[in-house]
Amino acid sequence: GAFSGKDPSKVDRSAAYYARYVAKSIVANGLAHRALVQVSYAIGLADPLSIHVDTYGTALEGRTDDDIIDIVKKNFSFRPGNIIKELNLKRPIYQKSAKYGHFGRTDPDFTWETPKKPLQL
Repeated sequence: GAFSGKDPSKVDRSAAYYARYVAKSIVANGLAHRALVQVSYAIGLADPLSIHVDTYGTALEGRTDDDIIDIVKKNFSFRPGNIIKELNLKRPIYQKSAKYGHFGRTDPDFTWETPKKPLQL
């Protein structure tokens, strides 16, 4: 579904932002050169059914993608309430995202574009 028009409690929007935030954090913390983060949810369950990380073979320091998933689980909570709190998504920021896009922005209102550092390994 589309992001625009959905409030942050809808994981279509908030989990996509959070997945970007996690992927950028993986790269910024030197765990890999590239990262794809996928999350799947079921209606009525706060915790995701699965979290998948693919570093396209670029994981560093002898780590595997499974090692990075373990680090992600230690450092990030994918529950919708936490995503809203951690990324501060209850602010009036969505007109900007609808107008110029959701990703790749330097605007400080787009909190998912600023990686979390440092991560607990």
